[in-house]
Amino acid sequence: MRQVFIVGVMGWAFCRPLLDAERIQDPLEKYDVIWNTPSQGPSGSMPIGNGDIGINLWVKPSGDLLFYISKTDSWSENGRLLKLGRVRLRLSPNPYGDELPFSQTLRLRQGAIDIMAGRKGSQVHLAVWVDANHPVIRVEVDGQQDFNVNVSLELWRQKERQLAWSSGSADDAVDGLGKDIPAVVYPDKILNEEGHIVWYHRNEKSLWPVTLKLQGLQGFIQPASDPLLNRTFGAALQGEGLVNDGLTTLKSTKAARHYVLSIYPLTKQTATAEEWRHELDHTIEQTGKVPLERAREEHRQWWEQFWNRSWIRVHGTKDAEMVSRGYALQRFINACGGRGFYPVKFNGSIFTVDVTPSQVAKVPSITTYELQEAERRNRLAGDPDFRRWGGAYWFQNTRLIYWPMLASGDFDLMPPFFRMYAETLPLAKQRTEIYFGHGGVFFPETMYFWGAYVNMSEFGYGWNREGRPVSFVDNPWIRYHWEGGLELCTILIDYYTHTQDKKVLQSMALPVVEGVLEFYNKHYKRDNNGRIHFEPAQALETYQTAVNPLPEIAGLRFILEKMLGLPNEDVNKEQRTNWQHLLEELPPIPTRQIDNGTILAPAETFADLRNVENPELYGIFPFRLYGVGKSDLEMARFTFQVRQFLKLDDGMTQDPVQAAFLGLAETARDYTVHYFRNRDHGSRFPAFWDAGGDWLPNQCLGGNAMMALQTMLLQTEDRKILLFPAWPKAWDLEFKLHAPYDTTLEGVYKSGILEKLRVIPESRTADVIRLEPQ
Repeated sequence: MRQVFIVGVMGWAFCRPLLDAERIQDPLEKYDVIWNTPSQGPSGSMPIGNGDIGINLWVKPSGDLLFYISKTDSWSENGRLLKLGRVRLRLSPNPYGDELPFSQTLRLRQGAIDIMAGRKGSQVHLAVWVDANHPVIRVEVDGQQDFNVNVSLELWRQKERQLAWSSGSADDAVDGLGKDIPAVVYPDKILNEEGHIVWYHRNEKSLWPVTLKLQGLQGFIQPASDPLLNRTFGAALQGEGLVNDGLTTLKSTKAARHYVLSIYPLTKQTATAEEWRHELDHTIEQTGKVPLERAREEHRQWWEQFWNRSWIRVHGTKDAEMVSRGYALQRFINACGGRGFYPVKFNGSIFTVDVTPSQVAKVPSITTYELQEAERRNRLAGDPDFRRWGGAYWFQNTRLIYWPMLASGDFDLMPPFFRMYAETLPLAKQRTEIYFGHGGVFFPETMYFWGAYVNMSEFGYGWNREGRPVSFVDNPWIRYHWEGGLELCTILIDYYTHTQDKKVLQSMALPVVEGVLEFYNKHYKRDNNGRIHFEPAQALETYQTAVNPLPEIAGLRFILEKMLGLPNEDVNKEQRTNWQHLLEELPPIPTRQIDNGTILAPAETFADLRNVENPELYGIFPFRLYGVGKSDLEMARFTFQVRQFLKLDDGMTQDPVQAAFLGLAETARDYTVHYFRNRDHGSRFPAFWDAGGDWLPNQCLGGNAMMALQTMLLQTEDRKILLFPAWPKAWDLEFKLHAPYDTTLEGVYKSGILEKLRVIPESRTADVIRLEPQ
């Protein structure tokens, strides 16, 4: 029987035994994460958040409850995304101990963590949640007897320290404020105030003007536009019945059975620290206008709506159950960190922690390689702010977080991704004009959220400019790697096709698409046949010398055909004419002969192999020219079969998704299982995926695996909807997914029979093509 305890009138229910007959079976409940023992350290943390504010929470065997606080916009002077701090909660008498009952449960449906500790009659319950609708963290503590609480703030940025940098052994890809100037960590500040704890970090220096000047973009240096300078982020911690015991501690004035701790994080660019403090008071006041009971109920309603808009629940084998749970948990993590102003960071989202090495060696199945990788990460992660690849965005990794949000209907999580690129358009236009002397826009593969390259040669533009034109990028892996702009256009077009949101089309999609298309139209010369000649160019990071690379040609062809298919009311005649001319000027998709067969080629000519991607497969995904129900399917399958690189250990390769688009059900299933099984051995939470070449928890891997599962089940192109294009026959499932033109499909497949299929609107049923699971 499940324990239920009634807290208040509308509180978090638990502790009263429910009879089996009383229970309502919730299919999501089996994916809840339940721990019956405390954790040794932060690698045993459990994540929760409201989309902008997140926490990593764990309970130590000693009974201390700890959690890191994170936020999606807490950018430091050097463009690092920092934690706000750590909170420690102690109860007296201590309900925790080796012989005492303990349970910690992540309740997905409610968006909350429940913790129960102590023997019957003296049990204590903690409910921890980050309000889905307001900027506040709540910790509700209830006991069966009176007890005292002690809560303290712990900060690790207490004095200036230099970030020692060497590739692969420190916080790489973090720029200092000038050439040969290492990055510096600056201290936080704690205010001396009665009744609560208030602290903040304020940027009094900024990487932004240094970066723009280095990269030839001095015209954008206006202090009022600096996105880092004076950015201030911190929080206030308070609770009724608590008083100060020094600057960083609150304690109860007398023992009680009920406490509510509230933490109010805030990020704001203000002229002074005092102005930030005033804004924090306003945030607390506005949040306090909503009674706790109502806020809790509205929080639950948000999560209920989130879970009800889509699902994939797979059964039939252990692998199927594991995949299904991984899918639900990754979607939960997306929701916890994906509604802030900035996109999700591929290298950990807002859930990075300092690594605790003790857990890793205890894993029975760990290999020598995995143990070595874990030990390497232990050496790297000196504090919870660390993440490999630093604070910039890598497009190839970030996109894979956002692709699956289309089918899951999580459209409210996608605008931060689009907005970042839309807001950098003015800078991107000026950069194109300065660097190349023509119009249009290109986006660097690796860039800060304001649009500039990383300065370090190892990761971007290069500090040493002597004898080099302003357009020269030192890093050869990204020198001509502009394909990300084409894929961004593709995601934007698909977003519009799904949502029919004309506001996004006009304000974000069309400006970005027109800018990218103009760049490709004006940047390259035409050959003797009047076709665009893409040179100098590269095929992703892999072939750094290429002519007419497939990703560019396939991407442009796919985008132009989509844009030409838009209704007349959305685009004008001049746009159509320009796009049609550009489409006609594209060279053919490159192919080559191998083993007496024709396959897609990475480029017309290609050399200088430096990485392990398969550019030739970009014609399958992300630019869907080949696949189930399309021409040359067998050629595309043969290309996939003989592809040069198979690399499934870091989550960035798209093999599972591409296999699904080709209708290769068995391969797609096996690869998807592999991805969802690839959790980090040192982390306790089952959806903290292995860092691979990135950092943990690996968001790129989780998104890739989600999309693979979706694509096995559902594929769409224009008005056509393919059901079961690569679905394994042995996997039963219930599903609800989203398709273009504001369409949803809900169904049940069991024992080889589609028992239920509901299409909304019903008129779209005629567009569904049901294929046979394999």
